[in-house]
Amino acid sequence: MKIKSLFLFFFLFCFFNATAQYSIKGLVRDAVDGSSLININVILQDTISSALIAYTYTDNGGNFTLETEQSGAYNLQFSALGYKQKIIPITIEEGSNLTLDVKMIAEPLSLGEVVIKTERAITLKKDTVVFNVASFAKGNESVVEDILRTIPGLNIDPEGTIRVGSREVEKVMIEGDDFFEKGYKILTKNMPANPIEKVELLQHYSHNRLLKNIEESDKVALNLKLSEEAKRKWFGNTALGYGLASENRYEVQSNIMNFGKKDKYYFLGNLNNTGYDVTQDLQYLIDPTAQNESSSIGDYQQINSVFNFTGDILNFKKERTNFNNDELLSVNTIFNPTKKLKIKTIGFLNWSTHDFFRNSAETFTANTTNFTNTEDFVLQSDKKLGFAKTHITYDITKNRTLQYIARYSDKDQSDASDLVFNQNTTLQHLQSDRQLLDQKVVFSNKFGKKDILLLTSRYIDEKLSQEYAVDKFLFSDLFSSSDNIDNVTQMSTSKMQFAGIEAHLLQRKPNNNLLEVKLGNKYRRDQLKSALLLQEQSIVRLTPEEYQNDIVYRTNNLYLGTKYRAEIGNIGLMGKLNLHQLFNHIETTSLSKYQSPFFINPSISFDWQINKNNKITSLYAYNTTNADVIQTYDRFLLTGFRTFSRGTGEFNQLNASIFSFNYNLGNWGDRFFANTFILYTKNHDFFSNNTLITQNFNQSTKVLIKNREQLTINTNIDRYFRLISSNLKLNLGYSGSNYKNIINDSDLREVTSRSYTYGLELRSGFKGFFNYHIGSKWTTNSIQVQTTNSFTDNLSFIDLSFVFNDRIDIEFKGERYFFSNLDTNNNTYNFLDVDARYSIKKNTLMLSLKGKNLLNTKNFTNFSLSDTGKSTIQYRLLPRYILLQLEFRF
Repeated sequence: MKIKSLFLFFFLFCFFNATAQYSIKGLVRDAVDGSSLININVILQDTISSALIAYTYTDNGGNFTLETEQSGAYNLQFSALGYKQKIIPITIEEGSNLTLDVKMIAEPLSLGEVVIKTERAITLKKDTVVFNVASFAKGNESVVEDILRTIPGLNIDPEGTIRVGSREVEKVMIEGDDFFEKGYKILTKNMPANPIEKVELLQHYSHNRLLKNIEESDKVALNLKLSEEAKRKWFGNTALGYGLASENRYEVQSNIMNFGKKDKYYFLGNLNNTGYDVTQDLQYLIDPTAQNESSSIGDYQQINSVFNFTGDILNFKKERTNFNNDELLSVNTIFNPTKKLKIKTIGFLNWSTHDFFRNSAETFTANTTNFTNTEDFVLQSDKKLGFAKTHITYDITKNRTLQYIARYSDKDQSDASDLVFNQNTTLQHLQSDRQLLDQKVVFSNKFGKKDILLLTSRYIDEKLSQEYAVDKFLFSDLFSSSDNIDNVTQMSTSKMQFAGIEAHLLQRKPNNNLLEVKLGNKYRRDQLKSALLLQEQSIVRLTPEEYQNDIVYRTNNLYLGTKYRAEIGNIGLMGKLNLHQLFNHIETTSLSKYQSPFFINPSISFDWQINKNNKITSLYAYNTTNADVIQTYDRFLLTGFRTFSRGTGEFNQLNASIFSFNYNLGNWGDRFFANTFILYTKNHDFFSNNTLITQNFNQSTKVLIKNREQLTINTNIDRYFRLISSNLKLNLGYSGSNYKNIINDSDLREVTSRSYTYGLELRSGFKGFFNYHIGSKWTTNSIQVQTTNSFTDNLSFIDLSFVFNDRIDIEFKGERYFFSNLDTNNNTYNFLDVDARYSIKKNTLMLSLKGKNLLNTKNFTNFSLSDTGKSTIQYRLLPRYILLQLEFRF
């Protein structure tokens, strides 16, 4: 009933907000001769806040049309070079539309040596929307991200992810060139804002220019246009910050850049111990993915770590628990030696130390077994990371291009843990070394007006070596003859090689239908070696056979994929058929197995553009996937402090049916926008676990089980209220799944998991000195095995911004966390951050004062449920600090 009520509310809300649509039409003429005026900028503004409601410009006949969904009082503004600006107050009444005859008076211009230009706030150019930054900026923007937050239709979350409507942007370019792809946050969070003159929103974006108007693309990207003063000149900023009332906190950052027509340079440096992980924004460069992207063969091909220390908290700001010391140096260049050749290089070095503190109490309850484990966990990680990427593009002719992309990374990480487990002190150490070489070649040949052939080849070579040691032995119940053993070591090496080649033909028919054919082959070879050593001091006493692994897993996938999209009026129908012939081979020290399965993955989808404001898309697919080496190895691996796991030792293909439905009401720039997404998945086969759980160790074996269902529903509503000049966002969500497992030799248990989310946000768009952003989100989770257990958490926040003038601004950010299943002394946590800035010299010298965790909350405790019990976890937080920072821009 709860789900039905939520979504009944959604549809009623949409209905009452979608039925009213008012039209403002008119003709703009010269007041003297009566001639029609073209390209006149027409803007509909709120009378109270001057907020932009709608915009357009007159066509070749001097006509314009604007639409709005709210009645009331507005200002209609007309402007153009050579004419006096005209503002007409209008009132839109219920059930009526307006038709206007507008006459503008010519305004003589004395140009002399001065060129006078009028800039439209928003300009439309086919698939590009151009925003004039000066029309939206408030004057206190420091970095690019601040500018983008002022642009209508762009949504930026607290982590810096940029979305247009519900879709994340692919990249943020500068003058048409891209440095960081989806790692754009390193740019938007650091590049100074003052050189940005325009922001271009590129719709139906294609990464490969030859695919434009051929492939079916709903991707979006941003392009930043610089002012003339900033082009071909070195500029940037340097900021130095040091703690006034804190434990030696510091932050140093520098950005130096030059964006010329032929060459572009961007140098970045960052040193801090304020909790900011400088590499998290670059993770996409290290492990890129490009779902449903042409020429993306080999994405998602990587090694899975055998052993991991975990030091993160879900749904909580990492910077509050990250006791760090980070250093980053990044050098990025784009060269255009000739008109046909472009060379892009990206490189960075990172040295970091991260400390993490966690205390936990976990209660296990299943069958007749009950116990509680306590842990006091202290982790220190030392990391060295080097990364380099080269992307060379050569335009052989206007319709032929050749691309070479190479990535190399080398990561050396040393983790040391001081753990008190059930009152017993334990020392752990994990040494991990990872190297990656990835090379890809793409040849594009556009042999017709809308016909293109893509040839792609890719080779990946990755290696991960890990050595884990713990100075305690907790597994005496597992191993006989272990009386004198007092420590454990596990050494493992994982190697992965991938080679793939693919031919991809795309043909856009004269009737706009699209045919795609793919033919390719993917080969992957995995090798996993591990050795578990049970030792007395430094002497190896036992090497149990069932805990030593030496497996080589090869799979070769020969495939043919076809896709056809047909358009019938405003309905698009698409069918896909992918044929796969696999050749699998497992080789261990004791056996060798072969398998050659053949399967077909079909799918069908449609999209229906009902009208300008309503769109439905839906998909059904039947997928078969091949098990990888992590599900296949047949002996135990130590994967955690006291956790062993192993695969099935067999070949397996997993079958699943997928259904999705998406409904959009409105468009990203409208005052009202709503979206509902439904995803239903039935796993006809899935991997679960047969687990033995004791107080000192867990031992888990993968098992193949039939039938698991998952349902996800999300609804987002975005509504602008003119009366209060604010934007309201509502979020409703549900996810549920049922799965099965075996615990301590029980019968097959059925587990049902459900989660409900409901939240709202209200953000103001005042033109005055004050703005706010408030919101609250509730999450209810439940787990049902034989009985049902549930809990509800809440996160509320309030952000207050004051821009007193073009020199002084201050922002307050408050957060409140509430956990219903904790006792009243530990169930509520409050945080307050402050950022105050004073411009000593505009766009040159700025002084800021940053305060974090001003309420000095020292610990943070949360609660979680699983199908085997419950846990309470407490984290240590960075103490209160106040940072005085001086920034110089040049």
